Amino acid sequence: MWVAKTIEEARRHRQQVSGRVALVPTMGALHKGHAKLIEAAKITGCEVVVSIFVNPTQFAPGEDYDRYPRRLDEDLALCRQGGVVGVFCPTMQQMYPPGQPGCELEVGLLSNQLEGEHRPGHFAGVCRVVAKLLNIIEPDIACFGQKDYQQLKVVQAMVEDLAMSVRIMGCQTVREEDGLACSSRNVRLGLQARRHAVGLYRALMEAKMLVEQDGESDPGVVEAAMVQAMCVYQIETDYAVIRHPHSLAPLDCIEPRLTGGVVALVAGVIDGVRLIDNMLLGQSAVEA
Repeated sequence: MWVAKTIEEARRHRQQVSGRVALVPTMGALHKGHAKLIEAAKITGCEVVVSIFVNPTQFAPGEDYDRYPRRLDEDLALCRQGGVVGVFCPTMQQMYPPGQPGCELEVGLLSNQLEGEHRPGHFAGVCRVVAKLLNIIEPDIACFGQKDYQQLKVVQAMVEDLAMSVRIMGCQTVREEDGLACSSRNVRLGLQARRHAVGLYRALMEAKMLVEQDGESDPGVVEAAMVQAMCVYQIETDYAVIRHPHSLAPLDCIEPRLTGGVVALVAGVIDGVRLIDNMLLGQSAVEA
């Protein structure tokens, strides 16, 4: 497994990879969710390249950039175990050379709501670093977890609009036994905060029951139930919403057959750690 720390090294190694390549972009602190992404990438028949870079441009001032977990040696071991062909782990100076004017990328309405509203500039930073990684590695496929649902939709829209020759593949969220979505930030949770964090999943399951079992069609009723579930677990709620699964637009009425299902999205803070999660609802009704 090669490890490249400069763009020049990464491009040289990429040129020596025969066949198709799948990229798994990460910010490191890899966990079993990332391992599943690597596995999904390998199933496509591609050689897998993982990028590890804690991207400063997607963190707003005062966020947890400095506290974000970094453990490169463990990450490289997981990549070797997963059969990765190469890892690109550049420095900030490589990705953002001093004195180089920055290029801003925006994806309209998809970027300005939900995470974009609570984290101004976040998706501009995501799009900028993803575009750089795609240009450097030139993969045939890039794999993103559905846990970051809005990010997945933003990246898909960017790639489609800019006619990039890469397929963005969404991979299912990997969860702990109690339902908490795997996240690199989970390691920052204390014991009590970890118990409270499962409230995100409980809120989504409440929405699932209301939509799929009770046939609730009023988004306001479902959203209020999600907020209540998060309050029970002492989560400071940023949002708990039901949205269109593709445009992320608010809905007047929950009608899964018309929209191809709906998506429930939640975000909240537990003891200073901000977590997000989501769940697609009503797809069984669409398929029936």
